Amino acid sequence: MADKPSSGEVFGVPYNFDRPSMGRMLSSYWQPGEGMLVEKPFGVGYTLNLANWRSWIVVVIAGALLWQEQQGATEGTEGTEDEPVEVIVDDD
Repeated sequence: MADKPSSGEVFGVPYNFDRPSMGRMLSSYWQPGEGMLVEKPFGVGYTLNLANWRSWIVVVIAGALLWQEQQGATEGTEGTEDEPVEVIVDDD
């Protein structure tokens, strides 16, 4: 029986299941001259190229949204009790 390939493309999406090394991990996340998205060093799909300035904008926006979500979760629970809500349905 033939061995299955450990890397390639399926429907235009890259995959790579070779055992990752530290050098390959570092070089895959930092590729100057490449676009914002590069192939993942392990797994299926793409990841951010941290050598591209647009990737850092995505990271900052994601961090700000996560921070905002965490702040909203902690502010909304201070001293508030869940009260029942009356719902009136008008049957016409």
